[in-house]
Amino acid sequence: MGIIFRQSIKGTIVHYIGTIIGMITMLIVQPLFLSKEEIGLMKVLYESGFLICSLAMFGATSSAIRFFPYFKNDKNKDNGFFFYLLLLPAIGAIIFIPLVIIFKNIIIGFFSEKSSLYVEYFNWIIPLILFLMYWILFETYSNIKMRIAVPKLIREVGVRALLLTFYVLYGFRFLTLTQLVTCTISVYAVAMIITFLYIRRFDTITLKHDKKFIDNPLRNKILKYTGFLFFTAVSGSILNQLDTFMLASLKGLYFTGIYTIVMSIAAMIEMPSRSLSAIAAPIAADALKNNDFEKANKLYKDISIHQLISGSIIFVFIWINIDNIFAIIPDGETFAQGKWVVLFLCLAKMIAITLNFGGILIAYSSYYYWSLFFSFFIFGIGVVTNLLLIPALGITGAAIASFTTCLLSYSVQQWIVLKKVKGNPYTINTLKQIILILGLIGINYLLPNWTQNPYIDAAYRSLIIGVLTGVLLYKLKISTQINNIIDKSWEKIKGRVFSN
Repeated sequence: MGIIFRQSIKGTIVHYIGTIIGMITMLIVQPLFLSKEEIGLMKVLYESGFLICSLAMFGATSSAIRFFPYFKNDKNKDNGFFFYLLLLPAIGAIIFIPLVIIFKNIIIGFFSEKSSLYVEYFNWIIPLILFLMYWILFETYSNIKMRIAVPKLIREVGVRALLLTFYVLYGFRFLTLTQLVTCTISVYAVAMIITFLYIRRFDTITLKHDKKFIDNPLRNKILKYTGFLFFTAVSGSILNQLDTFMLASLKGLYFTGIYTIVMSIAAMIEMPSRSLSAIAAPIAADALKNNDFEKANKLYKDISIHQLISGSIIFVFIWINIDNIFAIIPDGETFAQGKWVVLFLCLAKMIAITLNFGGILIAYSSYYYWSLFFSFFIFGIGVVTNLLLIPALGITGAAIASFTTCLLSYSVQQWIVLKKVKGNPYTINTLKQIILILGLIGINYLLPNWTQNPYIDAAYRSLIIGVLTGVLLYKLKISTQINNIIDKSWEKIKGRVFSN
């Protein structure tokens, strides 16, 4: 867990620098300079490109992590791994991009009535698909090599800083909407190129490969695994963007824009989990290759509790300040109708970050085929709940649908993980953390409302709850790693003070 924890700390620092930029972009710059429809347009364009990208990749990222241990050897050679990493998505692009063009009229037919602006810029998703695809692949390759900090810096800071710049330029009318869309798509091209140049610095990149290395048993394993991943991605990828697409189709880009902004608040919860999962996934794949379920389960427990701790603490600070957030952001009264959206999405994300590593264990084990049945089952639930709740409750309905789907999906997934790979993330510390979070929220409601200034109120609440969080987290000994860091830091501080 040591290397995972150290790498995740570095990744988390980068994440939160990016989060600050992202929050400025999403909560200040976009509401100030873009209309609700334009915010919705940028969101749906990206999600459309990402969806097709996910399908065209044929599960290449998961396949890469799972089968990399089969390619590497004692001489530190990858036996053509990089060539095969690029080959599969190239085939996917050749298949899916023509399909997008052929079925364009059918696709945009779902959006023509409520989201005509999206129809106008639909063609831009084609270059976006290619840029996202190879950016993700290069980033995955870097993660496999245990180099996560720089790719995260590119993703979380570089991309967001460029997007922020272009939104400001658009706000001051230096760019037209078409130019803004062009610049936005170009950002992902830049990210792809820089990530590739980075991996060339720390590794020898070559397209040379030995066809004889992949014998029939290994080839069959890869093809079988990839086939299952593709069908899983069909449902899983669509499910992840289902609420956004259905809002755009049923309610229009205006409500999609509102949903996008409030969703960005809830998205803060999952930031630390990305670093932990990225660095831990290759270790899990290696353990499961050797049928070391004990090591994989210990990893699951460690990942789960630390993701729950980080995510739930962020949730506390979001929820105790939710009214202050809407009072501060431009046009906050309009976005405040998404208050309960934030709650339900936060709850969904806390479930996800606590249990999502279980899905990784299944994906990299010999029981990966279970994910196929699981994905189609959950996809059906997602479609039904969104169809029922969005027309009746609008953006709140979309959030409740996401929460319901998440709760059911991860409950079923955890049952599969427990039965097949004996993975159980729950410990007494899980219960301690839940009680701690409920207690902190309860204490917040007891704090007096003595000022109407949202900045002062946010600072006052955050300071009190923050101190209590740190003290109680340490006293309850929920995380040995966190307590060790606090103890070591305190010893260094005392040493410096007394040495002077």
